[in-house]
Amino acid sequence: MRSLHKPRTTLAASALFAALALTATACGGDGGDSAGSAADQAGAAASQEAGSGDGKVGIPTDIADRLAEAGIDVDAWKDGGWRDWDKDKWLSEAEDFVNPVIEGLWKPERMQSAQEADKTLSTKDASADGGVSDPEPAPVQAEAEKTPYHQNAAPVGKVFFDSPEGSMVCSGTVIKDVNHPGRSNLVWTAGHCVHAGQNGGWYRNIMFAPAYNDLGKSEAELGNATSGEIAPYGNWWADWASTSNGWLQGGSATGGAGAAYDYAVLHVQPEQGAKSLEETVGAALDVDFSAPSAAEAREMGAWGYPAGPPYNGLRMFKCIDRPGRFSLSPALPTMYRIGCTMTGGSSGGGWFRVVDGETRLVSNTSIGPLDSTWLAGPQLGQDARALYENMSRTHGGR
Repeated sequence: MRSLHKPRTTLAASALFAALALTATACGGDGGDSAGSAADQAGAAASQEAGSGDGKVGIPTDIADRLAEAGIDVDAWKDGGWRDWDKDKWLSEAEDFVNPVIEGLWKPERMQSAQEADKTLSTKDASADGGVSDPEPAPVQAEAEKTPYHQNAAPVGKVFFDSPEGSMVCSGTVIKDVNHPGRSNLVWTAGHCVHAGQNGGWYRNIMFAPAYNDLGKSEAELGNATSGEIAPYGNWWADWASTSNGWLQGGSATGGAGAAYDYAVLHVQPEQGAKSLEETVGAALDVDFSAPSAAEAREMGAWGYPAGPPYNGLRMFKCIDRPGRFSLSPALPTMYRIGCTMTGGSSGGGWFRVVDGETRLVSNTSIGPLDSTWLAGPQLGQDARALYENMSRTHGGR
């Protein structure tokens, strides 16, 4: 099968790597030498909306009110009622999202045991595109990101959440907040990492850990790792999430009609501390809602934490390739597609391109084939911009 991309040069690939690394360390709050100390400086006092320190949840009034309106007993939720995935109680509407902090829930061992949130697509499913898609790209072997991650790709991290199938993982990226410069609490990820789509509702206990496993330690080594090595910037709980109507109405276990709209924005708060996510991490990336078509783009890179075999979700990887067009149907927007061997768990991870020396987020990993030879992500346009701007305007200052 013919490769659609031009030969990649070492210089071009290195430029994208270097630009991301530069962005990730340019604003380090403590000089960029220690991610652990940056997290420590975020403050020792827990948020008033966090748990009481005994492992139970303290539910803010507005969240308690929303639970009550949905017919959910607040005390039962506090005592573990969130584990009830009864379809009649599984909140699904856009305004239904609730995710109170349960301090200490995401312990290191629970993070390690979480499974990949896999989104796959069979060859048969992709055959009905009406000839819109470009030829399938040649596989690009994912390359491990250099450690420590807080010096090379600090905005990239892991998204953890609970689903009816158990604890799951995706990837995400710290992004800038247009209405709160320098103080962003926004994270970009995939829609299927926060909501099950047309046949389900919002996932629960959604938490983001930037630069997870900072030193890229093995499973055995993590047994003796410090909290600063596992989550150098701490745990950040989503107090609000937004995804597209396209995903809410058309998303399915294999992407479905919602795949082209498979993106989401989280507004997060620290489990411990008071500083913003951007101040704590020392970096955030702009989102490019006017990125070129696949035919015009020269190069894009995808970052994430693949967790499906042969990966185990503990290390950050990246792929760089020239994108092509991918479509599930002529009636749906065209997506980007690159060659990449990353598996489930990399879902939601940011796709980046360099514009005038600045790294910008242009997409996120959504779907891929069963044999993990390529990835596809939505092309972000005006609908994605509106979702982002509404999140910034409505929740950014919280």
